[in-house]
Amino acid sequence: MRSRTIIWSMVTFFLASVSLAEAQLQKKIPLVGFIVPGSHSSYAARIEAFQQSLRNLGYVEGKNINIEYRYAEGKFDRVPDLAAEMVRLKVDVIVTGDTPAIQAVKKTTTTIPIVMGNVADAVAAGLVDSLARPGGNITGLTTLAPDLDGKRLELVKEMLPKGARVGFFWDPTSTGMKIRFNEVQAAARALEITLQSLEVRNPKELDGAFEAVTREKLGALMAPNPTSTVRLL
Repeated sequence: MRSRTIIWSMVTFFLASVSLAEAQLQKKIPLVGFIVPGSHSSYAARIEAFQQSLRNLGYVEGKNINIEYRYAEGKFDRVPDLAAEMVRLKVDVIVTGDTPAIQAVKKTTTTIPIVMGNVADAVAAGLVDSLARPGGNITGLTTLAPDLDGKRLELVKEMLPKGARVGFFWDPTSTGMKIRFNEVQAAARALEITLQSLEVRNPKELDGAFEAVTREKLGALMAPNPTSTVRLL
């Protein structure tokens, strides 16, 4: 009787072990698609912060979560192909930043969740319906900074002599920057400050923009989007 009990116990333990192993094999490891608008070097600190935040939540890359990285190298026309590749890989979520990149990903999939970052105004850019009820498959952070821009211009006005003009570096091909530029223009008009547009679409236009700063004898400069500046440089 005792032998039967021991054998039955061993069989039960074996079957339980097999069932547990099968359950572990069947458990799907989450796959994250990370589309970087710039280069690896320009986003290295942000990627490390992203990875560290995952670790803080108990997710260790290569252990209980996998991440596929793709780099657009500042060429937003590459993003649709990168997004399509993520769809083919059947990632569970796509993470990306910059308004043009998020817009491109949104056009590629309406089912895979998209986490956005570094967006000037998600509503104005047409990424979500509203902040209260965004709808769709996009979530994340949006920066609403017209009040801050107004405060910055107030400080500039206090430091500059009356009538001095302020230069504003921006990329007119970026939807987010168009929104930001309009907001800054409105703030400048309210403060009676003349805002000089300094359009920089690529590194080749930087020299011309700085020549305009000297030629127009601008009193101050605003570069509101560090990410775009890094991407351009």
